[in-house]
Amino acid sequence: MAVWNPDNIKDVAESIGIASLNEDVLQALSSDIEYRLSQVLEEALKFMRHSRRMTLSTQDVFQALRVLDIEPLYGYESTRPLRFGEASIGPGQPLFYVEDEEVDFEKLINAPLPKVPREISITAHWLAVEGVQPSIPQNPTPADSRGQELVPKGPGANPNLAAINGSDNVTIKPLVKHVLSKELQLYFSNVCNAILDENNDENRVAALASIRTDPGLHQLVPYFVNFIAEKVTHNLSDLFILTQTLQITSALLENKHLLLDPYVASIIPPVLTCLVGRHLGLSSEPLSHHPLRNIAAALLGSMCRKYAKSSRTLKPRLARTCLKHFLDPTKPLGANYGGIIGLQAIGGTEVVRALILPNVKDYESILREPLEDEGSPKQAEAEAVLTALIGALQTLEDDSVSGMNGLTNGNAGSESQNLEAKVGQLVAGRVLAMGRPQFVKALLNA
Repeated sequence: MAVWNPDNIKDVAESIGIASLNEDVLQALSSDIEYRLSQVLEEALKFMRHSRRMTLSTQDVFQALRVLDIEPLYGYESTRPLRFGEASIGPGQPLFYVEDEEVDFEKLINAPLPKVPREISITAHWLAVEGVQPSIPQNPTPADSRGQELVPKGPGANPNLAAINGSDNVTIKPLVKHVLSKELQLYFSNVCNAILDENNDENRVAALASIRTDPGLHQLVPYFVNFIAEKVTHNLSDLFILTQTLQITSALLENKHLLLDPYVASIIPPVLTCLVGRHLGLSSEPLSHHPLRNIAAALLGSMCRKYAKSSRTLKPRLARTCLKHFLDPTKPLGANYGGIIGLQAIGGTEVVRALILPNVKDYESILREPLEDEGSPKQAEAEAVLTALIGALQTLEDDSVSGMNGLTNGNAGSESQNLEAKVGQLVAGRVLAMGRPQFVKALLNA
């Protein structure tokens, strides 16, 4: 049985020209009205409780209607609680009304009149006299002017857009004031300058050693992380700077006095960029970026071993990213190379057996065309990728060497056919040419 009386709905329907309504419709509308009212009251009670009040006000109902995206009622908003009176117009038919405040006319007449508001007027003042701003209340103070100088203006207001436009030398006012001593600021500046100096190996080695062993660098960790991300983003064609940023990352990871767990999510993107980036270094030197990718893979492997327990999703996410760049035919061969060595570094033999070995045969179609292009830069890159692929597969031999007895199962012809069926003709030919029966058996048994 609905609390809301269906007769009220029938009266409203007759007032708008609907002569007769079905009883089922009346019951459904009555139940819906009851639900809507309870919903509004529940929201209004929430506002009342959060305001630490015991009396429900019209303002609470007004806010509840706004939250529920219902057009609010106008004319009932009041800063004081309303008092309702009850009048009976018949048996069982109470009528509630708002009690009006009684006003004493004598007090109202004898009350002093309010002050007359000032008329709207316009005044003029000097903004500047011969380039000098006079110190008058209408003009901003020098302190306000200095504050405005720190706010970025123009196209450099967004640091990302400024980097794209090449105007990233913009002073940005930080949202949070970090308390960093002048000594630490000077240390950070000198260390960064020394690491990026190509002409002074001694200072560069000393700076990296300081980051690797200094126990008092906790406050500088976010600054180093931001420095690494900024340099990798803006210097993808400079292999020296990219290599030095990875050296800084490695030094931070080797420092036993630093807690880097909160910064792992910020450190990984620059390292991944150096591992599987599309274009690293100059295009005229096709293999120059491979040492950089090797360092990045070693760093990822070190981070997975160190932080896999604190972040259980770290290793699966990295493996998924490397596998995507390994198998994507639209990526350049350098990105495929980074994906292969990254998978090997992240999970070792388990990842090679589960993710690389089943996809070797399908990946052969990507390598075959550049390998047949004699004398081209792509041939050298394809050879490097093939070498990395066979190097990753060799971990399977190292893992299963303890169970090998050096004997072959069947003749060499059947093993060759089985190997080609499993890893493809290209990789099988290179593996058989190495003359290592244990390697062949490890691949067949994996």
